[in-house]
Amino acid sequence: MRNWKSDIEAFCIIAGFYLFLQMVLGIGCPVKFLTGVSDAGCGMSRAWLSVLHLDFAGAFYYHPLWMLPAPAAFVILFKKRIPDKTYRLLVICFVAAFLMVYGYRMFFMPDQDIVVFRPWEGFIWRSIETIAIVIKSFL
Repeated sequence: MRNWKSDIEAFCIIAGFYLFLQMVLGIGCPVKFLTGVSDAGCGMSRAWLSVLHLDFAGAFYYHPLWMLPAPAAFVILFKKRIPDKTYRLLVICFVAAFLMVYGYRMFFMPDQDIVVFRPWEGFIWRSIETIAIVIKSFL
């Protein structure tokens, strides 16, 4: 028997953490904030906000796979009712789709501002730079 209560609690904790980052600290994506590099799901929140406004072109612009999380969630929720081979194949297809779109957006759409590779803008890079400057000042 599936424990829905713990799933709901985990979802609420993750959503609460995300809202705290977004609303209090102004951090939209923790991965991009830390590393300066977008992740494969970058733009998904903006895409779903566009869908809520019935702006499907905007949703596709922000993330071409905006519709995929719904069937993926369905597959994950009903994992026990899906044959193992089918489940694995579906998960591999979902992951492959995200990686292909991510790679395309990263390497063939360098002018767009959604998926970016800017490690020098990430918190980790800036922290290392700051530490290096402080160390140099003591030497």
